[in-house]
Amino acid sequence: MALLRRCVPLFMRAINNVPVTIQAQKIHRWVAPTLMEFKRREDKQGGKVTNPRNTFLEWNLEAELYAFGKRLNEEFDSDLLLQAFTDRSYVIKEEMRQKDMGLDIVMKDNRELADEGGKFINGYIQLYLEAVLPKFPLQGVRSIQNHLVSEETLMHVSLHLGTKDIILASEYPVSNYILANAFRAIVGALLKSSGEERAAHFVRDFVITQLQGKDVNEYWQIDDPWAMLTSFVEKEGVNVEPRLIGEVGKNTMLACYRVGLYVDKKMVSSGFGESVAIAKEMAAREALKKIFGTEDHMKPINFQLNGIPKPVSESRYQITAS
Repeated sequence: MALLRRCVPLFMRAINNVPVTIQAQKIHRWVAPTLMEFKRREDKQGGKVTNPRNTFLEWNLEAELYAFGKRLNEEFDSDLLLQAFTDRSYVIKEEMRQKDMGLDIVMKDNRELADEGGKFINGYIQLYLEAVLPKFPLQGVRSIQNHLVSEETLMHVSLHLGTKDIILASEYPVSNYILANAFRAIVGALLKSSGEERAAHFVRDFVITQLQGKDVNEYWQIDDPWAMLTSFVEKEGVNVEPRLIGEVGKNTMLACYRVGLYVDKKMVSSGFGESVAIAKEMAAREALKKIFGTEDHMKPINFQLNGIPKPVSESRYQITAS
């Protein structure tokens, strides 16, 4: 009897859940055909129609610009920030519309600010990378710099800062180029509004931090690491000797070789590969990482440098492949 009393609540709960399950199944049975019908009607109308938020009745551009600066904890000149968000295509569209109405209102686009911001971003990123990667060659620094100032990276940063709905452009959704150009213009506006130091910290916090958790060696493609390594060590007056120190699965599809590099009878690095040549190349890459201070266990890049770093001597960046 005690066991029966314990089981009765379980039986009642199962019975009560049956109608809910059946009802849920009935709801789900109607959802798919309804969504399919919505999609069919949407395609018939030429696809999904998206309108920018600045076309809504409750849109307040001045409030959005003010809130944008406060979210980033930056002080912008309101006119410069408006200019930074004004794309050239929007100005052309407005000029044509005003011409039809007999008006003549001068509007400024963000091309000038984007040029100034782009130059500042390029220069500051190079100085910063030279400071935090003191042993990395200039070629490698420029490869990382090209990645950070690329349209894809700046577009990604701009999009996640919430610029998409504020940008004034003739097309919507805005293109990746317009997003990246708006970010450059924002940096240019901040440069004129608050000075170089605030603009530098802005670029550091939102652009250079894109390297967080990334392997900086992946941005620099070295075509011949062995030639570069020998060119470097010859200047130091030492010789590097490669030795085959391990192999397994020889003459099979799963062959693996290990090559070690020795300097003065001391192994400085090793590499693995499906052939001796590949293993030698991988060992050379590992040796270069040690020379440049960019090993896999390197310390994280310092993202807290204040101010603008000073230019460093070019003498440390003379490593070239022979």
